[in-house]
Formats: sequence, C-alpha cells, structure tokens
Amino acid sequence: MKILLNNLLILFTASVFLVACDKEDFTVLNSNATTTVSISTTDVVLDKDNAGQDVLTVTWTKPDYGFNAGAEYEVALSTANGEKAISVGSELSKTFETVELNKILIGLGLEGGSPSSVSVQVRAVLSDYKDLVSNITNFNATVYEDKLDLSTIWGVVGSATPNSWDGPDLPFYQTSNADVVVAYVTLSDGEIKFRSNNSWDVNYGDDGNDGSLEPGGANIVVSAGTYKITFNTNSLTYTIETYTWGLVGSATTNGWDGPDMTMNYDSYSNTWKTVVTLSEGEVKFRFNNDWGLNYGDDGADGKLENGGANIAVTAGNYLVTLDLNALEYSIEPIDIWGLVGSAAPNGWDGPNVRFSPDYSKDGVWVLDKVTLIDGEIKFRTNDSWDVNYGDDGNDGSLEAGGANIVVSAGTYSIILDFSDENAPTYIITAI
Repeated sequence: MKILLNNLLILFTASVFLVACDKEDFTVLNSNATTTVSISTTDVVLDKDNAGQDVLTVTWTKPDYGFNAGAEYEVALSTANGEKAISVGSELSKTFETVELNKILIGLGLEGGSPSSVSVQVRAVLSDYKDLVSNITNFNATVYEDKLDLSTIWGVVGSATPNSWDGPDLPFYQTSNADVVVAYVTLSDGEIKFRSNNSWDVNYGDDGNDGSLEPGGANIVVSAGTYKITFNTNSLTYTIETYTWGLVGSATTNGWDGPDMTMNYDSYSNTWKTVVTLSEGEVKFRFNNDWGLNYGDDGADGKLENGGANIAVTAGNYLVTLDLNALEYSIEPIDIWGLVGSAAPNGWDGPNVRFSPDYSKDGVWVLDKVTLIDGEIKFRTNDSWDVNYGDDGNDGSLEAGGANIVVSAGTYSIILDFSDENAPTYIITAI
C-alpha cells in the first residue's frame, strides 16, 4: 500500500511539473517571427526654416514571437560613415522632426546641400543575447549645414578634473562608432571615474587597473597632463593617451622650439581651434609638441601635407582651425574681445583678459573664472579703445562707449552676446 501511494505521488508531481513547464517554463521563439519596416517618404529635403515640422515617419510590424514578449525597439539609421541607433521603447513607429533628423545625419557625415543615401532598419531587442532585425529600406536625404551635436550623457569626474568629484563632469563626445565616445581633457594628479548624466546612479571605475571597467569600480589614478580618453560603452573598455594639437613656428609666442600654442577641440564642427595673436613669420601644426607628426602646406592652398612647407602669416589676431578629417586648415582674422578696468587684473591699461568664442553659437564669447577686485570694468576688442562697450542703464544691455560697469570683488563667469548686433547683452555670474 505504501509503495502504491508513493508511486501515485510521483506520478501526480510529474504531471503537475509537465503542465507547469508546458505553460510557463519553455517559451520558444517562433522561428518565423519577422518585422517589416516602411517609411513615409523616400526623398527627404531638410530646411532649417522648417524647424519643428515632422519630415519622416518609420513604421514596422509587430512580430509574432510565439509568446508574450516584452520587446524594446531601435531604429537604426546608417550612412557610408556609420550608424546611429535610436531607442523607441515598445512603440511601433518613430517620427523624426526636421532639426532632430538633421543633427543625426550631420553627425553621420552627410554634407549640406547634396542628397545622400540613408538606410533604415529596425531591431526588436528581446534580451542582451537575442534580437530580431527587419528588412533594410533606403531614402535620399539632403541636410542643411548646422552646428554638430556630438554631446553624450557620459562624462569624466574626479579629483583630477577642474570641478573635482562634484562636477559638472568633463564631457565625452560621440564618434562615428555609436559605441565609442571620446573626451579631450586636461587633468591634474589625482583620480577619475566615468559616469552618466552628472550622476552617481551609473558610474564606472577600473578594479584591476587593466583597461576594463566595472560598475562602481575603483578610482582610476592619473598624472597631470592633457589626454584623449576613449570609452567603449558596449565592451566597457577604455584607453588614456597623451594628446594635444598645437601651433608652432617663428610667428608664435614660443618660436620653433615651443611649447606650442594649444588648440582646443570644437565638438560643434569636429575640428581643432584656437584664437591667437601672431607676429609676422611662419607656422606649422604638430602633435604632442613633437616633430614626429607635423603638418604644413606645400601649395599654400589650405590643404595640409605631413611634413609640408611652413605657412607664412602676417602679424595680427586670428581664429585658426585645423580639420584633421579633411586635412584642411584656415587662418582667419578676428577681433578678440577682452575685459579691462580698475577691477581687472591688468587695470585700465590692459592687456585685456581675453574671452574665448562659444563655438556653439556665433557671436557669443565666454570668460570663465576671472577674479576681480572692487572697481569697474568694460569690454573692448584687441586691447584697444577703438571698439568698447559699457552699460548705460545697468540693465545687462551693452552700448558702444557706454558707462563703466561696477563690480564687487569675487570670481565670475562672464558671457558677451553679440549674436544680435543691434542688441548686444552680457551676463556676469558669481561662482
């Protein structure tokens, strides 16, 4: 009797197990599951005057997974230069607005005014290990020239950065590889980590000091210097390498021996730029203050050649741009805005404390962390009183030759906005 009851119990348990497995445990993806993508138009012409207007809608069918799948979808736009994937959650369509699509396609290397082919594909992401991909469809896109937007959610934070552990972080920028971001930073002796959105919710360090990253991992020790940091957000690996581009030559401050006049990365044009005062003479571009890699111009045609001829310049103030992708450069005369006054470090006689252009917006100049004493200031160009501005009404608007601006001792950030030439303004913020 006991043996019979045991056998019945085993049989009952096995039956329950099989039923449970049949209902829940064994979910098998339908081998015929597919999704088909379609687009609202095959010819997209983008115009900055149509900002805010929808220009392209991508739709796709919901696959028959064979079970209740919680899929997340991505729309992947591809050009000959790379790919950009846009997450859309569980939606079955994505509509692109003019400015949004233009920024994406400019970031993928399209040039303004010329139609280029763009591929569209949709991915249904089921897990880290499984996804379904749709067919590929194409459209022609004509973009307009605009500022690039290579910003990302990622940044470098730490005691080695100017803003220490509290941030804001030094930014990483998008590259042509969707999984790879890059930062160009000047660090002091100390430690760093990588995090998203200036928040500790998602941060990475390196437990083994081996170039691989772990969530919440150990601080990364660095020495003072200027670096290029490359971070692969997919493989969670990184590299840190010494990296500078500079201007050297008889026309520069330090001559042919250097150190070079440092150039800064402009993420809005993916070029290197600097605003400098040059004397009459010659210049070249070189990497890491070393002649191992240097560029000149053999034909005086704006094209660069490795080890090419010296570039002749006349004395003046210039905006110098180095395009390493096209191997081109420009040296354009520019008026340099500066701060002068009894409250400024060099008094009313100058030289001015120089502003730097805000490359994200034409006509805007910025000055970060200038220390002033009690007194007065004005703004002028090229260390000269020929063009100077003050504030007659103490209301934030600027007038040519206007009244001195009274300030109290402290450290400030100052923005000059000449984007509207008829109504220039300024903002002074204590920091």
